[in-house]
Amino acid sequence: MIKNIFLPFKIVKSFYQVSKIFKGFQPDAVIGVGGYSSFPVLRYAQTKGIPSFIHESNSFAGKTNIMLGKKATKIFTATENMQQFFPKDKIVVTGNPVRKSIVDGHVSKEEALQFFGLSINKKVVLSIGGSLGAQSINEAIDKDLEQFEKNGLQLIWQTGKPYLARAKERVNGRSEIFAADFISQMEYAYAAADIVISRSGAMAIAELCLVKKPVIFVPYPFAAEDHQTANAKELVNRNAALMISNNLALNELVPTVIKLSENEEMQNNMKQNISLLAVANADEIIATQILKSIK
Repeated sequence: MIKNIFLPFKIVKSFYQVSKIFKGFQPDAVIGVGGYSSFPVLRYAQTKGIPSFIHESNSFAGKTNIMLGKKATKIFTATENMQQFFPKDKIVVTGNPVRKSIVDGHVSKEEALQFFGLSINKKVVLSIGGSLGAQSINEAIDKDLEQFEKNGLQLIWQTGKPYLARAKERVNGRSEIFAADFISQMEYAYAAADIVISRSGAMAIAELCLVKKPVIFVPYPFAAEDHQTANAKELVNRNAALMISNNLALNELVPTVIKLSENEEMQNNMKQNISLLAVANADEIIATQILKSIK
């Protein structure tokens, strides 16, 4: 593209801006969590001998982190078996930091159901697709919406803004379905849920491991290096989750949810297996490792 002609000049400008920030801030350490914007910051720190740290939240490392990892002081990873991307002696498996309200988990199921106006006598399916929603998940739920009621299931449907109007129209008059574009108090949503439908971003997985819910992943296929599929497969291989490809979701997602809702043994096995992957104090582990390294 024509705009990429100016990329070398933008990179030079970025390093100049970073140098000014470093002179004013004078950091003792620098940590990056991936993404191209972190590259000039960490690379500059490495050229100046300032300890640099990387946190890789996914099961498949991004290009920026791979490049920076060669000279990083330490590399924090969410999962094991990341030696294919980073020097083995620099890796520290820490998990992903999760917000305190979810780690604490003080919301009871009764409180959560009341919050969403749902009944205590029926199972609840929670569908989350990120802040903007997930089109394939939304369309699959929309197509088979009647199947939830027919099979005695309630639904908390986080649609994202683009699909909200359509969802509100579809759920009108259905008291056992709660629809909203965004759920800010996710601790209530997790407490209410018996089964979860979700994309498989790193943060979503970290939260789901902590709340110990049976989950069906529909990975976003256009994520960098298709890392969401890699994330989901990591749990599927441990019998801790189910996965449906994005292109199969329309016809297979809701039938799979219903089948899982009828299989208590599978639900319990998935809860047990996903709980083994939970890390409640990743933030403390990362902070402690950094402080140790710069003393």
